[in-house]
Amino acid sequence: MRNAASHEKRCSWVNMNDPLLVEYHDHEWGVPVHGDNRHLEVLVLSGAQAGLNWSLVLKKRDSYRRAFDRFDPDKVARYTGKRIEKLLVDPTIIRNRMKIEAAVTNARALLKVCEEFGSFDSYCWRFVDGQPKFNHWRATSQIPATSPESESFSKDLKRRGFSFVGPTVMYAYMQSAGLVNDHLVECFRYQELMSEVAHAD
Repeated sequence: MRNAASHEKRCSWVNMNDPLLVEYHDHEWGVPVHGDNRHLEVLVLSGAQAGLNWSLVLKKRDSYRRAFDRFDPDKVARYTGKRIEKLLVDPTIIRNRMKIEAAVTNARALLKVCEEFGSFDSYCWRFVDGQPKFNHWRATSQIPATSPESESFSKDLKRRGFSFVGPTVMYAYMQSAGLVNDHLVECFRYQELMSEVAHAD
């Protein structure tokens, strides 16, 4: 495990005084996700982040995992109105009705996608032709809020009944789930992830 105090060059958005954020950047952000529970987790948390900062969401992630049955799509899809009301008074998560209801709606829609494609994983990776897209940014200011792929992804998800999946949310999802690598080229993780993908082929 890499020491968070190490002096490797990181993306400029990383606050070195936030150990959770450093750990996330160094070990998760941009790493390809392939399990449907993890896909649902990233989708729900990307939606929860809207209008907030990722550091806050990370601090609440363990609570989200507990509250949402570790993002098991079959379980979340069966949540009743009573369960949603219980989540709305849970102080350990972000108590936004639209975001919580979207999590349940999206779990149900995800299961329908699984029926058609075998898994959500098989479905979502089609938007980048099955391989992570490596960008070549040299400054955080160059990183876009959306992309043509996130626009297409968002449009198709909405058609399939998903909610809280606008192009900006979906671009954040694609970054988190490793569909795109938006680490700056000078960041040590950029080359590491490129090597990992090359070795996986």
